[in-house]
Amino acid sequence: MPTTNPTTEKKTGLVWDERYLLHDTGLFHPERPERLNAIKQILKDDRSYEWITPRIASIDEIAWVHTKDHIDEVLKCDGISQHFFDGDTPAGPHSTEAAFLAAGGLMKAVQEVEEGKIKNAFVFPRPPGHHAESDHAMGFCIFNNVAIAAQYLIKQKNKKRIVIMDFDVHHGNGTQHFFYERSDVFYLSTHRFPFYPGTGSGDETGVGEGMGTTLNVPLDAYADDEDYRASFENQIIPAIDHYKPDFILVSAGYDAHIRDPLGGMKVTKEGFFMMSQSLSELAKKHCGGKIVYVLEGGYDLKGLQEGVSATLESL
Repeated sequence: MPTTNPTTEKKTGLVWDERYLLHDTGLFHPERPERLNAIKQILKDDRSYEWITPRIASIDEIAWVHTKDHIDEVLKCDGISQHFFDGDTPAGPHSTEAAFLAAGGLMKAVQEVEEGKIKNAFVFPRPPGHHAESDHAMGFCIFNNVAIAAQYLIKQKNKKRIVIMDFDVHHGNGTQHFFYERSDVFYLSTHRFPFYPGTGSGDETGVGEGMGTTLNVPLDAYADDEDYRASFENQIIPAIDHYKPDFILVSAGYDAHIRDPLGGMKVTKEGFFMMSQSLSELAKKHCGGKIVYVLEGGYDLKGLQEGVSATLESL
């Protein structure tokens, strides 16, 4: 009798680490450790997932996106009891390590998906990343995790056509700006507009070689599931189909949830499932299912749990 086991189906990878909880933003800050604890409550230690320990990103990897001055500022606040990059973006003694782990955790997940070790992945880091500009932290974000991961795929894995889809309620200004003149990364965003951070109008479509590889779908306040469905069916899905990516990264913010205190939108669990399911199908169609989500915003704990659960169901 043969003794080899049948091939087991690849799992979804999850990146979650206690060290992300040590990023101290202070009392009453919306981007707080309880967000990740709420997610852990719904995940528990489910063995149907592949649990992945993040790695520390190297300074050279961070420098693919960020300036030396910004990296030096982050390094200098290591171990300091309190530092403010700006009024919204505080740091504590462990925030430097958390920021390097956030970028490294996403790169590790991307690597394992690209190398076929896992099917797809969801990364749950703190701090989030999509507002961080090349030369400064911003909007709760220290390093731009998703931009660094895209650079990793281009520089280390020879990828040519990467989609970054961002459905956080706030426009990912840092991500858009970094790739605005490039055609090897297509940044797409659905977000409330006008709203923080002020970028993301529909006429921002890229410049030079990047013309046409930025797509913003601004939505009015109180947009609901059907508004998001229309934006996906009429704009997002056709644009990704036309681009034919070889990897999809998703900046997954859940602050458009109807319960969220910051978003002012009316999206439910069903809306987040629709978006996530659409993206998963696009990944299967164009790039062998290679899709990795990274947590951005989402500040109501129950809303965050519902949104994350919806995305996991789509994987």
